[in-house]
Amino acid sequence: MWQKAFDGFLTHLFRDGELHLTYPDGRTRRYGNGSGTPVAVTLHDPTLPRRIILSPDMAVGEAYMDGRLTIENDDLYGFLGLAIRNIALSGNPWFRKPLVWGRYALRQLLQFNPVPRARANVAHHYDLSGELYDLFLDRDRQYSCAYFRDPGMTLDEAQEAKKHHIAGKLLIEPGMRVLDIGCGWGGMGLTLARDYGADVVGVTLSREQHALANRRAGEAGLADRCRFELMDYREVEGSFDRIVSVGMFEHVGVPHYQEYFRTVNRLLDEDGIALIHTIGRSDPPGYTSPWITKYIFPGGYVPALSEAMSRVERQYFFATDIEVWRLHYAETLRHWHDRFMANIDKARALYDDRFCRMWRYYLIACELTFRYNHQVVFQLQLAKRQDAVPLTRDYLYRPDARDTLRHAAE
Repeated sequence: MWQKAFDGFLTHLFRDGELHLTYPDGRTRRYGNGSGTPVAVTLHDPTLPRRIILSPDMAVGEAYMDGRLTIENDDLYGFLGLAIRNIALSGNPWFRKPLVWGRYALRQLLQFNPVPRARANVAHHYDLSGELYDLFLDRDRQYSCAYFRDPGMTLDEAQEAKKHHIAGKLLIEPGMRVLDIGCGWGGMGLTLARDYGADVVGVTLSREQHALANRRAGEAGLADRCRFELMDYREVEGSFDRIVSVGMFEHVGVPHYQEYFRTVNRLLDEDGIALIHTIGRSDPPGYTSPWITKYIFPGGYVPALSEAMSRVERQYFFATDIEVWRLHYAETLRHWHDRFMANIDKARALYDDRFCRMWRYYLIACELTFRYNHQVVFQLQLAKRQDAVPLTRDYLYRPDARDTLRHAAE
């Protein structure tokens, strides 16, 4: 029964391109229309057809990690590119839809992130060895989408461009008090303090990030203007001229969106500006890949714009600007993958081969989802007053705009 259902599933899914699949019993079947470069995959575990039908993301990801699914020449780019393109084109067959609906129904439970659970979720990913992140991130440890204003930019240049693009939207003046929600290793906060004269408070739940961010602030001579706290954003008190959050909203969870924007509203001054930078989906609300939930980002979710904005509206914010970045994250992830692979022996020394296969699968799957499926980045600029920002975007693109702001801080 499972073999027949699996064959039907693959026939439905692979309509473009060509997949050569060798089953555990040695039989080989061809799927797709024969276009493009063929991808050859071998299943070594007779339980895989059933597992893949029930949960494709989980079963394929784990089988690749464990070596129970192998790809000719280890062409993971070719295989995942073929699969993700066809998923975007074909969707799920009728017999998988009840399983998909069930997953969607469970998302409220899976994304329930009270403070203790949020702290554990963050530790799962961000408290891995600091040496791991040195292997593939830029020198400032920006673990979010870079901004390739010029296609020829290096990763370091594009990450710098991202930070300054965000600073431009915040319209920071020297002495302004800034809250950085989910401050990472401190790069954004240090930039705003050093280059724009801001007084920054950053918050994170990661012990590794907290320790390194404060050490960096001390080494840069900015400890008096850039402080990082080990705490949940919901526990912050005070008021701020500006609030910035880069790559953190993906960890909030749909059940907490109202709480998140209520907190931003509570902490933001009446004349203030908030900038929320998050991965998003350009299709309707969905659910997180179970493989990503288990191995990479427990409790995480990529929102549809409608999900975020419905909560923004309830706080009576003005959405003064919404910008959509499309392939910037795909390019960022390609850089991360290439750097990781250049340091694969160091990564293997830190962990093991299974971890390295998991991490490579994660980086490639995410990159190709941005390239071929409905995944983008949203930047939401929010304010309590209509006139908190200029009425056109020209202020962002004047050649002297960034230098004017930076010189004011000197």
